Amino acid sequence: MSDNKIRNTPSKNNLRKPVVLMSMGAQERKGHDYQVMTHKYIQPLVEFSGCVPVLVPTCCGVDDLEQYLDMADGVYLTGAGSNIDPALYGQENETPSKGQDRDRDLFDLPLIRAAIARGLPIFGICRGMQEINVALGGDIYQKVYAEPGFNDHRENPDDPVEVQYAPSHSVRPVVGSWFAELLGKDEIQVNSLHGQAIRNLGKGLEVLATAEDGLIEAIHAPSLSPFLFAVQWHPEWQAALNPDSVKIFQAFGDACHRRVASRNSRQAA
Repeated sequence: MSDNKIRNTPSKNNLRKPVVLMSMGAQERKGHDYQVMTHKYIQPLVEFSGCVPVLVPTCCGVDDLEQYLDMADGVYLTGAGSNIDPALYGQENETPSKGQDRDRDLFDLPLIRAAIARGLPIFGICRGMQEINVALGGDIYQKVYAEPGFNDHRENPDDPVEVQYAPSHSVRPVVGSWFAELLGKDEIQVNSLHGQAIRNLGKGLEVLATAEDGLIEAIHAPSLSPFLFAVQWHPEWQAALNPDSVKIFQAFGDACHRRVASRNSRQAA
């Protein structure tokens, strides 16, 4: 077992690993509706965060949301091929050919608000970061590639997956931020596979890192949550081979372990 994996192993005084909710997405296959979660998102959560993933179907509505949250020590919002319904942030749909997942939208937005109210750690990737922004009243560039001053951040659909997820551009953490301290460097190289991105920030959110063209690449909300952090790129891709990605998942895991410790302390009091 590597040192990275050992770091988040529960101690003898705290044998329960943190439970992390992962909301699934809709997919249709040969006339059947599925709820799915890609393996690449699950693996680094288990290996480097030391957490137990609980996959939550979004097709059943929010009636059981509070029961899910009762068991949770964190929330992990992954990327997906679908876009958020623009009506949820006050815009007309400019990309009607792109898939949407209304069930996930209507589950994740209240999930985010409820998790913040409970003080749960939250980590978002790509669509997950955009969901956090919309849940807090922000909006989205639906076509970053058509916006003056921004680069095209989309992958080439004809490239093999290892090329699509290869480093594409640099990201600079805000100088003096906890994220810059975590990474221990002024700049990192990241992949880029998105056509949409944050436009105006939601209430309480702050920029934590930007791309070369100024596009928002990472956010946090120190006034709202002990740990609410999201990135626009995909650190889950071959995370074990990327020290920066490992640090990101460890940071989320540490926050979830602190949540377990805090819960145990309250129960013991």
